[in-house]
Amino acid sequence: MAAAVVVLLVGAAAGMLITLASVGSPEEAPGQDSIDVGFAQDMRVHHLQAITMAGMARDRSEDTEVRQLAFDIESTQLDQSGQLSGWLTVWGQPTLSPPDQPHMRWMAGAHTHADTSGVDLMPGMATSEELMKLRALKGTEFTVYFLQLMLRHHEGGLSMATYAADHARLGYVRNLAQKIASGQQAEVTLLTTMIKARGAQPLPG
Repeated sequence: MAAAVVVLLVGAAAGMLITLASVGSPEEAPGQDSIDVGFAQDMRVHHLQAITMAGMARDRSEDTEVRQLAFDIESTQLDQSGQLSGWLTVWGQPTLSPPDQPHMRWMAGAHTHADTSGVDLMPGMATSEELMKLRALKGTEFTVYFLQLMLRHHEGGLSMATYAADHARLGYVRNLAQKIASGQQAEVTLLTTMIKARGAQPLPG
């Protein structure tokens, strides 16, 4: 477990260094109400919950295949979260969404559930009650519920990543958003297969 934690920390630090090397001049920094900043802040919040759930599965699942997938999700999203945090720091913006404002307001033209006023809970995010249930479960029930929550989480993040890939102003933001969308779409297929292989179904929509 210690070796895995070291790998994860190194990956997160590498993500930050890659970020600092990729951003342009301060004059190119997007404003606080831009798609670029909104995406970076909201996707970071979205990723942090996935990292938390994946860390639980890496440590507690008795299923080797699920532990490997959880490690992959955790390491990938730690790296991406480091890049998002690095951009926001360089741009002079908070590294998380303002707590007094709804999420996804930057997707006002996307015709999503976010509408123009945003949402309090982003699509796919687990509620506090669902996280408490996950922590309380054990064995196969824990593993299956983790897969179900992570599938819904990935599906919920796709609309944000796709919108930012199409509409963000900065090329490196569009590139990472597209990478996130492609990676999570592939994992949606994998998660669906793994859930059915364990005799369960995705959570109701």
